[in-house]
Amino acid sequence: MAFACTIPATPTIQQDDATVRITRWDFPPGAVTGWHEHGWPYFVVMLVDGILRVHDGEQVSETALAAGQSYMRPAGIRHDVMNGSEHPIAFIEIEVKRPDALVTLSAV
Repeated sequence: MAFACTIPATPTIQQDDATVRITRWDFPPGAVTGWHEHGWPYFVVMLVDGILRVHDGEQVSETALAAGQSYMRPAGIRHDVMNGSEHPIAFIEIEVKRPDALVTLSAV
């Protein structure tokens, strides 16, 4: 069951191609993503300090993360994410659709 909340987080897709989807998520206090599942492994990078509450359908975990801190999760985990902070938060989510297609770019 998802969080009981009527405030949606706002996703802004920054890139979506065959290899990756990069989304910025902005959350007012108490906002949620809604119940969802990722089809690809993904990374999250916090843009501001904040508290993430994650509901997995059975229990809620709460994690304080600092700006610049990141974490990774595999595909297929159903969850809902809530801003547990008293201030707005934002993070970048990078879903990797084709890890084999990622290439190392030489410095310009």
